[in-house]
Amino acid sequence: MVLDKSKRLAKADVLPLLRRGAAAVAAARIGLGATALAFPSIPARPWVGASADELGAEVFGRALGGRDIALGLGALAAAGQVSAAPRTTAAWYAAGALSDALDTAVTIAAWNRLPRVTRWLVAASAGGAAVAGAAGAVAALLSDRKPD
Repeated sequence: MVLDKSKRLAKADVLPLLRRGAAAVAAARIGLGATALAFPSIPARPWVGASADELGAEVFGRALGGRDIALGLGALAAAGQVSAAPRTTAAWYAAGALSDALDTAVTIAAWNRLPRVTRWLVAASAGGAAVAGAAGAVAALLSDRKPD
């Protein structure tokens, strides 16, 4: 019985941390999106290099900025609503995680054509955000379950 109680205690300690991590990623996503809307070459340059200053890259960067703002606001709104079902919060965190996982995948697919200096930073930050979002989604779902 003591072991079961310690398992519950560990779960009670870890799940809120995972959810806060996912919320932090959502907040950072809003900041990144706002930056991309206003100054699209700033977040794009580490990812695509000098071509970030071209018109097509600027338009695309602004579009991705809008995506990030929407995903971040949706996640934070769901997480902040007491009446929101944990599944809703999990869905928003998972949507951001999927977006970040796909960003990581396309970065890896283009690895040899990306700037050597920053490609690791881009892959690590997108991959880390994907992991944090997925962990937050799982934590949101687990926090909705009755104790074992």
